[in-house]
Order: sequence, then C-alpha cells, then structure tokens
Amino acid sequence: MASVTIPPVLTSPRDDAISLHRAFKGFGCDTSAVINILAHRDATQRAYLQQEYKTMYHEDLTKRLSSELSGNTKKAVLLWMHDPPTRDATIIRQALAAEGIVDLRAATEVICSRTPSQILHFKNLYFSTFGVYLEQDIEFHATGDHKKLLLAYVATPRYEGLEVDRAAAEHDAKALFRAGEKKLGTDEKVFVQIFSGRSSAHLAAVSAAYHNMYGGSLKKAVKKETSGNFEHALLTILQCAEHPGRYFAKVLHGAMKGLGTDDSTLLRVIVSRAEIDMQFIKAEYMKKYGKTLNDAVHSETSGNYRAFLLALLGPNH
Repeated sequence: MASVTIPPVLTSPRDDAISLHRAFKGFGCDTSAVINILAHRDATQRAYLQQEYKTMYHEDLTKRLSSELSGNTKKAVLLWMHDPPTRDATIIRQALAAEGIVDLRAATEVICSRTPSQILHFKNLYFSTFGVYLEQDIEFHATGDHKKLLLAYVATPRYEGLEVDRAAAEHDAKALFRAGEKKLGTDEKVFVQIFSGRSSAHLAAVSAAYHNMYGGSLKKAVKKETSGNFEHALLTILQCAEHPGRYFAKVLHGAMKGLGTDDSTLLRVIVSRAEIDMQFIKAEYMKKYGKTLNDAVHSETSGNYRAFLLALLGPNH
C-alpha cells in the first residue's frame, strides 16, 4: 500500500508545470509550493509533468530543481522525481560510485529487498543509463561471500508466488543448520546457494521450519555464523521474505535513534517505499516503537526537508 496522497482537485500536467515555473521565478524559490505539487504526484503524473515542463519551457525540470533546491530537500526531491526502477538503479549506482564514497550497505539493502522482477527491471535500466553492467560494479566494489551472494542474487530468476513445498523447506532448514550452527566454522556456500536461489515464500517457510526443528531462529543463526556486509545481505533477504514492512520500520528507526540522524538512509527508505508499502511500514513502526513514524520524522528533521518527507508519509495515524 502506497502512501502518496493524490490531491482532491486533479490538476493537469500543464497546470503543474505553470505553477512550478512560477515557484522558481523571482528571488529565491518558493519551495513549499514545489513540495505541495511534487509530493502529491505518483510516478506516472511526475513523468507527464516532466515532459510537459520540457515542452513548455525548453528546460529539464530535474536540472531546474537541482539548481533551485539545496541540502537534503534537494536530495529527496531529485530521488523522488524518478520512477521506482530508475530510482533503484540510481541509488545503487550512487552507492557504488567509483569516485564517491562507496556505501555497500545502501546498495545491499536495495538489491536484497527487491523482487526478482524489480531486480530485472532496474538491472536493464542500470546498463542503459550508466553504460555499465550492475554485475561489473558489484564485482569491483564488493568482496568475498558478500560479493558471491549479491552476484547470485541479481542473476537468479526466482519464483514470486506463494506456493511452498514444505518438505523442500525442511530440507533447506536442515542444510543451513548443518552448514552453520552444527559445525565448527561456517559453510558460507550453502547460505549463498539457499538465500539467493529460493523464493521469498520458501525462505519464510525455511525460517519457520528452522525454528520448529532446532528451537532457535534462523535470524539468530545468521547473526552468529556471519558478519559484516555478508550478514547484512542475508538478514535483509530473510527479513524481507518474512515481513518487508517490519524490516523497513526497523531500518528507519535505526536511522533516527541516538544522537544525530542518518539522513541518507532516512530519505532513501521513505522516498523509495512511499509508492510501494509505506502504510504497512507505518503500521509496523507504531506497533514496534509505540509512536507514529510521522512523529519520529517530525522530531528528527526540520524545514522544507521535514515538510517533504511528511507529505510523502501521508496522514499521521
């Protein structure tokens, strides 16, 4: 369930383009007018708006936004202007930027939380947009078992339905137990093979079978047996197979707890999940932390940046 609220009075892309152009004119930009329009347009509407703006004013709307906005507001708005697959490709490319600071956690989170069809879609866009294969960037920046898992994960066409073979799930649970908690050291190959090759529904069933058979959780076993980026990738795959809403609620909470705020994570997750499952994330956040996600974001952010994120989150309940 998305949280993007479409305004009650529908405007045309032309009206929006005129309003935005007006907001850019004069001294300084009327940022709240920009936010009021863009935060309430879905991917299709944003695409039409960008076309219309170019036709009317002969300039690229994203370039104009880039020159008018600044700081986190600019980062969040520019990310929002993409459609979901292009956004995923962009986030991963920026996270693996050869010239920037490499953020393997961000790249891992996006790759390991998406469905096989979403991965196929952003992989194609990655190549057509950046002229390099996603696999090449992973190969260059990731290492060891983490690299093996990511490469296998983006290459495997997994089943996306809900049917599960219980016996096969038990078989995998047994294999993971033997490869991890039962032996001295860890057979990472088995973890890579099962986590990259099975459907989400199957992995959730493996997790349940693991608990039934051995009394402990598969999540705890992963934490005990692995570390670093490899552990992060496995946990992302597992938790998104079981409950993506809960997983992202946790990521958002982590970005805001303690001193200071991890804004790149905060805006990445809110912007990229707003059109997918934000209502579920908000419900899970409330359940787990006893306060609304809106209230948490409100207390950690300020100004136009706060206004934009809250507009994407939708009503506070």
